[in-house]
Formats: sequence, C-alpha cells, structure tokens
Amino acid sequence: MNTKIKIIAVALLLSGASLNAQMPIRQNALKSNNYGVVYSLPITQLDFELSISKTTYKRGEFYQYAKQYLSIDNPILEDRVVYNLESVSVENTGIPNKHNSYLIEFKQNSAEPFVYLTKDGLLWSINTDAPIIDKATTSKPHVEIESTVNAQSLLTEEILLAGSSAKQAELIAKQIFALRLSRTDILTGEAVNMPPDGEAYKLVMNQINMQEKALIEMFSGSVKTEYSTSKVSLIPGLENIDREIPFRFSEKLGQVHADDLAGEPVYLSLINKTPEPQVELSDRDIRDLQKKFSEGVVYNLPSKAQLTLSFRNNTLLNTEIDVVQYGTQDVLTKRMFDSRKQPIKVEFYPHLGAIKQITQ
Repeated sequence: MNTKIKIIAVALLLSGASLNAQMPIRQNALKSNNYGVVYSLPITQLDFELSISKTTYKRGEFYQYAKQYLSIDNPILEDRVVYNLESVSVENTGIPNKHNSYLIEFKQNSAEPFVYLTKDGLLWSINTDAPIIDKATTSKPHVEIESTVNAQSLLTEEILLAGSSAKQAELIAKQIFALRLSRTDILTGEAVNMPPDGEAYKLVMNQINMQEKALIEMFSGSVKTEYSTSKVSLIPGLENIDREIPFRFSEKLGQVHADDLAGEPVYLSLINKTPEPQVELSDRDIRDLQKKFSEGVVYNLPSKAQLTLSFRNNTLLNTEIDVVQYGTQDVLTKRMFDSRKQPIKVEFYPHLGAIKQITQ
C-alpha cells in the first residue's frame, strides 16, 4: 500500500459547477479576545477530476440476419459495456493543518486590527477586506436528449405472428425499405399525402428517421454513450512521489481503488523542483528560530513541483503545481502591525497560506 500519499476520498460528482471558494469571515481583534485571532495554515490536497465515458453495446435481436437483409457487415455480436478515461484535471486545494495553528496578537493601541478567515480558519487577509465572491449557483449543463422509438411498438401483426425469426427478420427488412421509400416520395414531392407545411414536414421526417433507426438496430445493435465525473483526492507527504498508484482504471468496471487489481494502474509522479538543502542547525540556531516564530504572523512559502499522471504509457497530465508540504515557512514580525496611522495590509492565498500582496 502506498505510504507516501494518503488517499482521502473517492466520490462521484454531480454534473455542473462546484463552488470551492468559501465566503470570508471577519474576525476583529478586541479586548474580549485579548487582541488576538487564531488561524490555521493549510497543507496541499490534490483533487483529480476524472471525466469518464460509459459506452453500452447491445446486440440486436436479429443480428444474424444483418448481412443477409440489410448488407450490414459488422453488427454487434454481444452485449457489453466499455469504460474509457477521457481526461483528467487537477486542482490544488488547501485543507487546514491542525498541527499548524497560530495566534496573531495585536497591540491594544493599534488601529482597530481585523483579520478575514475562511470558515475553516485559513488566513485570507489582515487589515484589509477580503475579495467579494459571488455565490455561484450549481447549474447542470444542458443535455440533448435523443428522442427514441420502441422498435417492438412498430411491428405489425403479420410480423408478430410470423412462424420463425428468419421470417420476422425478412418482414422487418421490408418495413425498413417501405419507410425509406416513403421518405424518398416526400423528398421528391411524389407522396400521395404531402405534409401541409414546414413544421409538419419536419415532424413526419423525424418520425420516419426514428422508426427506421429503431428497426435497423434490431439487426445492427445499438450503441449508447454516457458521461460522468469522478473525483480522487490525495494529500502528498514530505517526499517526492515516483510512479505511485492513486487509483486504477478498468474498461469493464471504470475507476477502481488502487488496491483493486481488476483495473490497470494510473501512475503519479510529483517531484519537488526547488528542494531545500539539508542544513545542520546548532542549538543556538534552533533557539533563534523558535523565538522568531513565537511572535508575528507565520505563513507558508510553497515549493513548485512537477506533476505527471500517466495511464497505459500515455501522459494524462504534465503540469507544474504549488505544494505546501515541499516548501518552508517564514514570519511577518509583530511590530509590522503596531502602527495606528498606517497599518500594514496583507492579502494571502488561503489555499496555500502564502502572501499575495503587502500594502500600507
């Protein structure tokens, strides 16, 4: 089992847009809370969104007569379902690190300090309003629903009473050719009862086409493709990831767990592009660092990492992404926020815990 990454969720997503952003919550530094605000720094969670197609092949009742009566060379010979991994995207999501919670302390006489946090307690801004985010409504994409006809409802009494499947196939083939002849007569204007107007013409032609398709599928078989979205989330560790398996994929089952050998492996590599050199710290250095981080605002300095996802020797993803676990931390000193006249304003990337902008 993979020990360098922690898989935390595998879930089907509903179609439509998801709102990952959170509305910011203002926290004032007041006497009642000793002029302090508690916040958390995030760690990186990688959310992979999988686009999956499911194609259902259904054999026609008269498939063995497809060549004889309709010159169909390749009818579907067996019922089967095939899954295909169409595409994969990745999003960097920050989740609160319970081991990285800190207290921002302000002086009593500083200029009405305040902090914006996400609902999970991640740092959004200090002494400046967080950006307004419109509440997006989840919307389902418009899906074209194909009109279909039940082929059994089109069969005449003569076909239903035919003594053999061969005779039924012959009569259904004749019915298909009759539909084609009717369509040709309408197109050439030779039909006895022509549609009176354009709308009637469209309606009649659509009905003829749907009936023909339904009857032909009794010989050729039918193919139906559906699309769905699935999500796999994982939290990288502190080390590089080299061709480890976050999940597997099967043509017969679709997405399966990393331990399920019924699927073929999907390989993930995540390589730190700016690793920190290993430095031996003296006891004094350690004490100095502890003192430095004991006051002020601690923030993350994420590292860039190269992410590669591959399946069947094909690259699904090859992109650069920020990873908090591969980076370091630093601190904004407490005295930066002591001014009453020109308080420092800081904006952060909440999902990274990194500074976006500092102004005064």
